[in-house]
Amino acid sequence: MAIIIGIDPGSRMTGYGIVQQTGDKLTYIDAGTIRTDTKEMPERLKRIFNGLTRITQHHLKYADEPIYTAIEQVFMAENPDSALKLGQARGAAIAAMVALDLEVSEYTARQIKQAVCGYGAAAKEQVQEMVCRILALEIVPQQDAADGLACAICHAHSSHSMNKLILNSAMRGRGASKKKGRWRLTEEDLGNLR
Repeated sequence: MAIIIGIDPGSRMTGYGIVQQTGDKLTYIDAGTIRTDTKEMPERLKRIFNGLTRITQHHLKYADEPIYTAIEQVFMAENPDSALKLGQARGAAIAAMVALDLEVSEYTARQIKQAVCGYGAAAKEQVQEMVCRILALEIVPQQDAADGLACAICHAHSSHSMNKLILNSAMRGRGASKKKGRWRLTEEDLGNLR
């Protein structure tokens, strides 16, 4: 079991989504946006940093399982000023997570959309709809919050696939048997991998 915090950085609204991963199953925990309704960029960055810190500290306090974080990478915008502001917001979000000693994984918008929708150029509405389906949500989250959830889902899928690859590599190195396409593990093997 693990908790994954996904972050969709933005200088005006930073979306976040939190899911719990238990094997292949993902469960919705929380989602929302941190709004920075001010013109001063330093104040916006402070609000992003403080908001994400407060939310994450709450989950660190009450969660027994490990917490992982994932954030969307900056894309190249046509407007350099917008790209710079987005990069600063992203930096504030990463700094908040790193200050809490959490590892941050980064994914492109295309990777996130591919993981959630199966199509790397999906529209925001498609992402919202697929997030609702994957997490069995009855209420559609706001777009930035849905993007945060999508980022968390992408990390869950990515880490789950990576764990399978690592497990298969470890089994080959241990001389484990393979029958009908499946690795057969002993209780000792499972204990050694944890």
